[in-house]
Amino acid sequence: MVVRFWILIGCLCAAFSLVVFHLYQLQVEKGDYYLARAESQYLASSIVISNRGLIYFTDKNGNRLPAVLNKNFPIIISSPKMIDDAAEAANALAPVLGRTPTDLEAIFSKKSDSYEVLARKADTAIAQQVEDLTIKGVYASIEPGRFYPLGLLASHLLGFAGPSKDSAGESGHYGVEEFYNAELAGVSGTSTQRSAPGGDLTLTIDPNIQTEAEKVLSGLMSTYKATGGTVIVEDPRTGKILAMESAPGFDPNEYASSSLSAFLNPATQQIYEPGSVFKILTMAAGIDSGKLTPTTKYFDTGSLTLNGKTISNYDLTKHGPYGWATMTNVIEHSINTGAAFAEREIGRTIFTDYMHRFGFSEKTGIDLPGEITGNLKRLNPKERDIAFATAAYGQGVAATPIELVTAVGAIANGGNLMRPYLNAALSPQIIRRVVSVSTATQVTGMMISAVDKADVAKIGGYSIAGKTGTALIPDFTRGGYTDKVIDSYVGFGPTSDPKFTILIKINGLDNSQLAALSVVPAFRDLAQFILNYYNIQPDRIQN
Repeated sequence: MVVRFWILIGCLCAAFSLVVFHLYQLQVEKGDYYLARAESQYLASSIVISNRGLIYFTDKNGNRLPAVLNKNFPIIISSPKMIDDAAEAANALAPVLGRTPTDLEAIFSKKSDSYEVLARKADTAIAQQVEDLTIKGVYASIEPGRFYPLGLLASHLLGFAGPSKDSAGESGHYGVEEFYNAELAGVSGTSTQRSAPGGDLTLTIDPNIQTEAEKVLSGLMSTYKATGGTVIVEDPRTGKILAMESAPGFDPNEYASSSLSAFLNPATQQIYEPGSVFKILTMAAGIDSGKLTPTTKYFDTGSLTLNGKTISNYDLTKHGPYGWATMTNVIEHSINTGAAFAEREIGRTIFTDYMHRFGFSEKTGIDLPGEITGNLKRLNPKERDIAFATAAYGQGVAATPIELVTAVGAIANGGNLMRPYLNAALSPQIIRRVVSVSTATQVTGMMISAVDKADVAKIGGYSIAGKTGTALIPDFTRGGYTDKVIDSYVGFGPTSDPKFTILIKINGLDNSQLAALSVVPAFRDLAQFILNYYNIQPDRIQN
């Protein structure tokens, strides 16, 4: 019994000695480190960073899928005023953070500085290495940051949150993160004032359609070795954007590894010459102004010379002249000389007025930052006839993808130009009526005929309207055009009650690659997916 008592006493003494030794380490050997850390944390906590609001996609049933979340990330912080030897600390830390000793020494030499962020969203292993170094004035902590669970999906649309120049924490850059930054950011607090979290944002983007759009675009990029591409799906009745995907994209979780040019949204911040998809708008202008009907005839010789420049049909070598052709035939066979004929019948002034009314010289008003406008500069009285003739089939004029899909949406919905939008809390807004219901119906019929005759975009049981475009890419160095093209296709359906307008475009293809063989099958696949997804009943009796 006595032996057990003394053994117990011995164990207690040993444990007490360990506690005393640990306290000695904390208070004496590492006292300065922990005191410095405590002071740095106090200085850092003088600003309480508010959590940004979350961003959601919405499916057809109103279910929300998180597209942007918040999570805690390691952060590496220094308090230069507490660092005894700037050079020694810099040399020890440089290989861990992957920075140069010179860079870090310059920061650590700021003896009046109490708070410097060395790395945000640091790797957990790196944060542990920093802790293990126990450098006085340098430590790892955690802070809330943005996390994008879908990776590259919709990256241009979402943008990203990064360091703010004006305040602590993160602010939005590009995409809806920037456009709705004030609503998402909330209010940062102080040691005496509570912070307020930001509000959540629910988007009209359907995650299922968005994912399918990305799949379609990725397939096109890979198959045709395209340099870029864009897919937009819009509800033409309301202006809701159901999907918006561009390639190449970037990972908003790793935005620092991408170039600044990668962040620009091609759907709203880049213009291109749309090519023959423009012919449907030329026909809409002619029919609405009373200058043409779908059955108006002209005689095609295969080419047309104006101001010393010759316009030829893309299939002249293979097909030859079409002879007598109607305006519907012009859309069915994408006849360039027919579009030029239509423009001359319409007249310069009326043609130009309609192109402005379709919105190609103004921003659509979509809730994204940095939107630019199309280019109709060549449609002016000083230009020669050839400029207006080529504009009739989409060369020499330029548009953003969002302008084009919105303009075609006006044909789909009966003549109203709608404002496109992403925030599900917004309401549909008519910008203006562009053409009459009768005109929209007649042009839709011409587009249906084009789909039926070509057969590639045709979907059994459904009336689908569409138009191809293959446009040469301008040579901005030497003038004229390069031997590369942009293939695009725009269409909508079912035409009895359109639920979607789709624009697909891919850039930088060899000029032998026609849209009918590249983007048209992709359009059909995406349109079929949407019809099935919404369980839309057939609107056409099959033969």
